[in-house]
Amino acid sequence: MATLNVFNFMSLDGYYKGVSEDISWHKQGTGPEEAQFAEEGAKSESILLFGRVTYQMMASFWPTPQAFKAMPGVAEGMNRSEKVVVSRTLKTADWNNTRILHGDLGQEIGKLKASAKHPITILGSGSLITQIADLGLIDSYQFMLDPIAIGKGTPIFHGLKRPLNLPLVGTRVFRSGTIVLTYKPQAHE
Repeated sequence: MATLNVFNFMSLDGYYKGVSEDISWHKQGTGPEEAQFAEEGAKSESILLFGRVTYQMMASFWPTPQAFKAMPGVAEGMNRSEKVVVSRTLKTADWNNTRILHGDLGQEIGKLKASAKHPITILGSGSLITQIADLGLIDSYQFMLDPIAIGKGTPIFHGLKRPLNLPLVGTRVFRSGTIVLTYKPQAHE
């Protein structure tokens, strides 16, 4: 069975996006260490899992010449990867190697984990993360903590229905002050 992992960035005050979906405060890839980290992640064979909003944002950028110019290794990896988007409303997905899951979220994610030959990584997609976390189907969480407080936005676990016990299992500190925190959930008792 494949593992289901989360990778998301967030501000020091716990937001993964600011007001009006703003993510301009996130500076991943601007420093050499962060750029190398992003490229290493893009080289993995992970299946990328998105909610509709994040999928549409990613699909509007990563296949473009601007993406290949700004971050060629990441763009190559994003475009090569298998992608799955969870949506009740999206009818077609034009970004290569993409399929859509429409059914019951728990059943669909369970089937995906059972059949996948590679790890699955949720990128962005805060609402999807919260829904799947509530189902207890996430195997690890990795958060890139940006050294900035934005004051307002959407919290990383907005709408969570049950507590998550997330022991810290790893850290990586970049010279810029950005920190990557890795957690593995413990069973809810």
